Amino acid sequence: MSEIKLLDRYGKPMASSYEGAGHGTAGQLRDWHPQARTADAAILPTLAEGNARADDIVRNNAFGANAVQLHVDNIVGHLFRLSYKPNSRRLGINEDDARDFAKDVEQVWKEISDDPNCYLDAERKRTFTMMIREGVATHTRCGEIMQNPLWIDRKDSPVKTAFQMINPMQVSNPNGMDDTDRIKGGIEQDKYGAAIAAHVQVSSSMGVGNGLGWTWQRIPTQTPWGRTGFIQIFEPSAAGQTRGANQFLTVLEQMKILPKMQNIKLQNAAVGAMFAATIESALSPEDAFEALGGSADSQTLQNILSRVQDYHSEVGLKLGGVTIPHLLPNEQLKLHTSGNVDNGYTDLESSVLRWGAAGLNVAYEPFSKDWKNTSYSTIRASILENWRYFMGRRKMIAARLATIMFRLVFEEFVHRKLITLPKGARFGLYDGGLAAWTNCEWIGTGRIAIDGLKEVKEAVLRIESGLSSYEKEFAIMGEDYQETFAQQVREMKERKEAGLPSASWAAAEKFAPAEPQEITPQKVGA
Repeated sequence: MSEIKLLDRYGKPMASSYEGAGHGTAGQLRDWHPQARTADAAILPTLAEGNARADDIVRNNAFGANAVQLHVDNIVGHLFRLSYKPNSRRLGINEDDARDFAKDVEQVWKEISDDPNCYLDAERKRTFTMMIREGVATHTRCGEIMQNPLWIDRKDSPVKTAFQMINPMQVSNPNGMDDTDRIKGGIEQDKYGAAIAAHVQVSSSMGVGNGLGWTWQRIPTQTPWGRTGFIQIFEPSAAGQTRGANQFLTVLEQMKILPKMQNIKLQNAAVGAMFAATIESALSPEDAFEALGGSADSQTLQNILSRVQDYHSEVGLKLGGVTIPHLLPNEQLKLHTSGNVDNGYTDLESSVLRWGAAGLNVAYEPFSKDWKNTSYSTIRASILENWRYFMGRRKMIAARLATIMFRLVFEEFVHRKLITLPKGARFGLYDGGLAAWTNCEWIGTGRIAIDGLKEVKEAVLRIESGLSSYEKEFAIMGEDYQETFAQQVREMKERKEAGLPSASWAAAEKFAPAEPQEITPQKVGA
């Protein structure tokens, strides 16, 4: 059957206006016909396999584990700090009352969230920051974060709200049923695509993994009285997407093959280094075969080696303390080196790692731990470009999860009168004011300073010129400006009481000028 062609009104074959949608310059794209799929159609059929492979890469691949750690350290850091900002204008309260109320809320939150007894974790293993760190790591490996808010009455806990971390690989359709328009990938939806419940595998009496023996728990996304019942955090890439796609899907093949490449290279190097030198002898093939054990008389080999050893030990020629071998007639000494050790492997490995860095959205240098051939400018550009990605992830993923958790705990604060809302507010907590009362921002790890002095001066200039504020600049460093200001006041008071001079910030220019002063060479004796 001949190829079907579409012709225009002039009888000529129709061609695409875009070369990428045609056959290509020399027909390279002629056989490329990918299917047009929705996000769910592309993700859900291989969701479990893709997540399992990514999980295996993180466990067994050093670069995969490092990629996850880079996400955790740059998005969250050692402390995920609350910056509470109730919307005073919306609530109709004056700014002074709002500021005082915010300080009280931050103190109560800090006492509970960072307590080593881990009150907010249903398992009592993680502080709030640890839960956010684990959530970001899970999102990198599985493409989403899942939690189950609970109400647990514990006598030693100041709050009853607790959160159960859920592995996304536990969420699936009950009993392996096929996806439908109302339940996909374990997420039950309404007719608009909004999640209304999640089905979580909770136990297996037979211990055989996916299949017989599993039971599923249906967890509604909201309780009958409107409180959040199930949390799922991911950033959709297309309309109708039900589950998240992990960061490793575009680089799984490269990350899997990299350890094999390294092992093969190590084996080649080991084989090449096994023999440092050999002596070629003029034995006949029969004698050589016999010496290697080809006959029943194995004494031949021992006799030959014994005579050669005696000869070499008796000669004993030395030059400057170094022995010079004096060989038997027809013997030849050959030295072996593991030549061509690299053979382009370093460039190949670097290429694979750059592919991995691009797919995982991390800078190549910290991902590969390769800092050679870099300069201040290139490192700074690389880290600043990567910083935008991490800040987007912090806002869309980590801060979103943290805010939902904070809202649930804040409700309990008010309900149990651990805090008291300012009087005269236009809205209460449940009559349209929840978002205004729980408005907040989150401060994570600070941006890496490549040249601390230059970046501090840059921050000062932005503040002095009105392009920034202390709050923003301290947040870039991962600090809370209010805490720092309060600490500075205490330190100035203590220095004054101790009789020490006040610190002069302007003196920094004297001890660390912008450019090093040029030293004019002088003649000796001048």
